[in-house]
Amino acid sequence: MFYRPEEGHGLPHNPFGAIVSPRPIGWISSRDAEGRDNLAPYSFFNAVAYVPPQVMFASTSAKADQGDTKDSVANIRETGVFCVNIVSDALRDAMNASSKALPRDEDEFAHAGLEREECRTIACARVAAAPAALECRLTQIVQLEGKANFVVFGEVTGIHLRDACLVDGIFDVTTYRPLARLGYRDYARVEEVFALARPDD
Repeated sequence: MFYRPEEGHGLPHNPFGAIVSPRPIGWISSRDAEGRDNLAPYSFFNAVAYVPPQVMFASTSAKADQGDTKDSVANIRETGVFCVNIVSDALRDAMNASSKALPRDEDEFAHAGLEREECRTIACARVAAAPAALECRLTQIVQLEGKANFVVFGEVTGIHLRDACLVDGIFDVTTYRPLARLGYRDYARVEEVFALARPDD
């Protein structure tokens, strides 16, 4: 089949998210100007540069108590910092719980039953049980076409790695099985990896 997005797809559910998959999940922790922590998962997330290391995530909807966006973007606008927590298979239920649209003054860490630790290079909390976390300083927020579409870019200023995930000097994702977002309500976990040498190697 072929369809133009502006004309609709005619299917029971939008296939776009299933086509562009799997997608890593950026579990974004942030803190507002009054010191309240927030935690929310975003599947439009990725690393975008090595030197300096940079990441991005996109927020595509708004909450009534935040105006044109969600808590994460609103907080980052105020403070200029955020942390990306990597989601392991063991944390999937907590990640899912933190996706609930709570009022801006309710704490997703507490709602999901998660312990937090303070970041080292920024004033923000992180998920203590995450296998890795990237502390970030905001570089820019770009508004995309659409009512509430924002892309947040950040430079990574500190990296946490769980020691048990380092195997012979390699950060081994199979030790924690990262969760990935597919389409619809579907997820996947990475349990097996393989290597390919580039032709120029």
